[in-house]
Amino acid sequence: QVQLVESGGGLVQPGGSLRVSCRASGRKFGRYSMGWFRQAPGKEREFVAAISTTRSLTFYGDSVKGRFTIYRDDAKNSVHLQMTSLKPEDTADYYCAAGRRRVATIKSCDYEYWGQGTQVTVSS
Repeated sequence: QVQLVESGGGLVQPGGSLRVSCRASGRKFGRYSMGWFRQAPGKEREFVAAISTTRSLTFYGDSVKGRFTIYRDDAKNSVHLQMTSLKPEDTADYYCAAGRRRVATIKSCDYEYWGQGTQVTVSS
């Protein structure tokens, strides 16, 4: 069983930066691939970024490529999403997810554990 808790959301101006983090409880965090998804009001959940157990393998959604970076710190059971050049369309609830696959995927159904989400609002 893995429990995930997100933090770091908030209000940021367009063009600004923000880092959201996810802390996992339990052992063997390094064996889980990790993902970030987001959901805006009235929209479906969208894949944002994912990182495999081998930290060199990462994936990004087309809308965030070049602006967001996902990285993990297995010693601290945590995964982070560094967001730069934020746009109003990045406004959403951001969810951290953990999956038993060693290689991360972009599909939400491949992740067994989910956090409660943290809200990110990009507005002037």
